[in-house]
Amino acid sequence: MTSSSYFADNWYWMVAAGASGALLLWQQLKEGGASGGLSPALAVQLINKERAQVIDVCTPAEFAAAHVAGAKNVPLDEIAAGKGLPSNKKLPLVVVCAAGTRSAKAVAQLKAMGYENAQSLAGGLKAWREANLPIDKG
Repeated sequence: MTSSSYFADNWYWMVAAGASGALLLWQQLKEGGASGGLSPALAVQLINKERAQVIDVCTPAEFAAAHVAGAKNVPLDEIAAGKGLPSNKKLPLVVVCAAGTRSAKAVAQLKAMGYENAQSLAGGLKAWREANLPIDKG
């Protein structure tokens, strides 16, 4: 039997495992998964498979300039009033803003109002555009 250690004999497997883990973590952070937001790809799945409603919390002027195709505009300062929100609180909601900051605040408000399936789009409209997904203007 040799006196070399397992780690010395198999160092290359450990380096490969560490690199693989680092790449997975990097991908998760890039997609916004660590921040709790949905990636554009996951948002599309929710919209297509679970008929999620897209709620855009931008100002009316921002919404008019560009928004996720099919989104409904409910500005952040109007969320608490509930006007324009779906009556079915179990319906999945994808909440969008320009970059993801306001939508995260809106999700907190929506969850406090009973919309447990509300999730923010990580990176907002900017990430949606970068994923080459459909945008409406006007």
